[in-house]
Amino acid sequence: MAISYQKIIVPMDGSQLAECVLPHVEAIALACQVGAVELVRVVPLVELHIKGGMPVSDSQEKELNEEAVEEAKTYLNKVKKILAKKGIPVTTKVLTGPTAKVLADYIDKSGADLVIISTHGRSGPSRWVWGSIADRLLHSTCTPILMIRAPGCIPGL
Repeated sequence: MAISYQKIIVPMDGSQLAECVLPHVEAIALACQVGAVELVRVVPLVELHIKGGMPVSDSQEKELNEEAVEEAKTYLNKVKKILAKKGIPVTTKVLTGPTAKVLADYIDKSGADLVIISTHGRSGPSRWVWGSIADRLLHSTCTPILMIRAPGCIPGL
């Protein structure tokens, strides 16, 4: 049975860690003649009622969230241009809400064949403290996930 990837989702959070997947995305997309790569960023909504002892209005909160969404769009478009120059068909999507849940729900509804995501590869107490979006996705979606370890990863349990 031949496997064909028509749509790959690549979660991006704006970090260098997230961008370490790009060479892998490029190689798979070109080698497998992928129909679409979708760069996705989830923006957690800010809910500030008091900031530095000063009340924050609903309109200020809304403005902060709108700015975060626009910043996410700008970032994804920058990454999109890098992949598009290589001849890879790329789209972008900005979502809002709790990152792991929103991303898992979106992946399940998207019809994606593969998710490519970076991971620190933390384990033990560090992972308990920081959590892992990649790990949460692995356990909450049935779509195949390719996890790319960060450069400089140190093996161990």
